[in-house]
Amino acid sequence: MIGLLSRRLAGLLLTLVGVSLLIFAVMDLLPGDPASIMLGTSASPETLAALRHDLGLDQPLLLRYGQWLAGVFSGDLGQSYTYGVPVAGLIVERLAVTLPLALMAIVLSVAIAIPLGVLAASRRNSIIDVVVSVFSQISIAVPAFWVALLLIILFSTTLGLMPAGGFPGWDAGIWAAVKALLMPAVALALPQAGVLTRVTRSAVLETMHEDFTRTALAKGLSSGKVLWRHSVPNALVPIFTILGLQFTFLVAGAVLVENVFNLPGLGRLAYQALSQRDIIVMQDVVLFFAALVIVMNFIVDLSYLVIDPRLREGV
Repeated sequence: MIGLLSRRLAGLLLTLVGVSLLIFAVMDLLPGDPASIMLGTSASPETLAALRHDLGLDQPLLLRYGQWLAGVFSGDLGQSYTYGVPVAGLIVERLAVTLPLALMAIVLSVAIAIPLGVLAASRRNSIIDVVVSVFSQISIAVPAFWVALLLIILFSTTLGLMPAGGFPGWDAGIWAAVKALLMPAVALALPQAGVLTRVTRSAVLETMHEDFTRTALAKGLSSGKVLWRHSVPNALVPIFTILGLQFTFLVAGAVLVENVFNLPGLGRLAYQALSQRDIIVMQDVVLFFAALVIVMNFIVDLSYLVIDPRLREGV
């Protein structure tokens, strides 16, 4: 087990370093000069050169990459060109919005998808199965930002029950903050619930035709007990795989929804940094997203060993 963890951690670090190099190279190729954007088009060449020197933009590419990577591993993510504050503080501040939003969305997705997927699998080819399949198809096909606009029109503009956008902060109270995140979470959760419903249905159907399921039925267990004690637990591996991918998507892919609801999250920070050519913020945010994907995949791989004892053989 220790050897496996060591190999996985080494692979995780190497992947992270490779991704960081790719991110830095791509960001360096983006058109535009941060110094010119900060000072405007009327700035003199001498002023631009001085600012580029202060920002370290006149140094060789590999030297700048090495300094940035060393800062990342030491916890110093640099200073934002636009805001003039440490990037680490910006990420932590925006993560206080994006992380609860992603957690709410994944909880809603699981609460919708798992019961529907199991129900559809247990009632295969029935009207319930057809209705669940139609729901999953529609949920997958409808973009999250379109759902967000519909929710705003219905619950904010028409009914006046929910805020149309903005985030009051956690200091305003838990309910006020949760209320502001509820509609964005629903908009994010519905497409993911459609995907998870289909995966759950397929995984449960597959386990329902395994030998251990037929053996349990032959021993006299009811179909409900066989379903929840044998079929569903053995279908968790593909379900957990999708959940890990969905969580990273919800954190990194909430740019449009956060902009629709005017939420000060990581996605909106990345969008603002890109429009303002704040390279250091873009690099750090994209690296954070990439690291989150890598770490979540690592956690999902380890969870397989807990869920399925057969995978622990020979480890």
